[in-house]
Amino acid sequence: MTTRIERLVTSGQFTLDGGTWDVDNNVWIIGDEREVVVIDPAHDATAIAEAVEGRRVTAILCTHAHNDHVNAAPALADLTGATIWLHPDDLALWKATHPDREPDEHLADGQVIETAGADLRVLHTPGHAPGAVCLYEPGLGTVFTGDTLFKGGPGATGRSYSSFPLIIESIRTRLLTLPPETKVLTGHGDSTTIGAEASHLEEWIARGH
Repeated sequence: MTTRIERLVTSGQFTLDGGTWDVDNNVWIIGDEREVVVIDPAHDATAIAEAVEGRRVTAILCTHAHNDHVNAAPALADLTGATIWLHPDDLALWKATHPDREPDEHLADGQVIETAGADLRVLHTPGHAPGAVCLYEPGLGTVFTGDTLFKGGPGATGRSYSSFPLIIESIRTRLLTLPPETKVLTGHGDSTTIGAEASHLEEWIARGH
C-alpha cells in the first residue's frame, strides 16, 4: 500500500492576546487505505473525520497549541478514538483552549511516530510557540512545519509565548539543514521547499520578522 498525503483546508478563527482573526488552516492527513495520522485538527472535526473516510486514525499530532490548530482535537479524538499528541512546552497555550481536556501523549524531540508506512520524526522548533514542532518524513521528502516556516519566511512572533530570535535559530539549525528538495507543507497557505527558502534567511533576520 502506498503512503499518501492529503490536504484539507478548514476555516475558523485564531484568538490570542485579546484579538481574533479569520483564518484558513491546512489539515494534513498522512497514511494509506487502512490507517492515517492527522496533523493539526483545525476548526471542523466532522469535516476532518469525513476526509479520513473510515480509515483508522492512529494519532492526532499538534504542531503547536494555538487555538486554530487544536480547537477540533478533542472532538476529533472522540469521533475516531485517536490519541492527541502535543509537546509539553505548549501545555499553557493548550489549556487556554481546552482547560478540561489534557493531551493524551507528549511529543519529544527526536521521537518517531510510525503509521501506515510513514515515519514522522519530531523536530522541536520553538519560536512561534514554546512547544512548536515540525514533523519530518525523509522517505516522502517532506516536512510539516505548522506555523514555524512558511513560503516567504518564519511564522509570526509578535504575540505571547513567541520569540523571533528563537524561531530563526530553530529554522537555521533544524529546518534549513534538511535536503534542499524537501517539500515544506505549512499550517496555512501554499507549500514551498527548503531550498526555495534557505537563501532568504539573512533577509528575514534583517527585516526582523
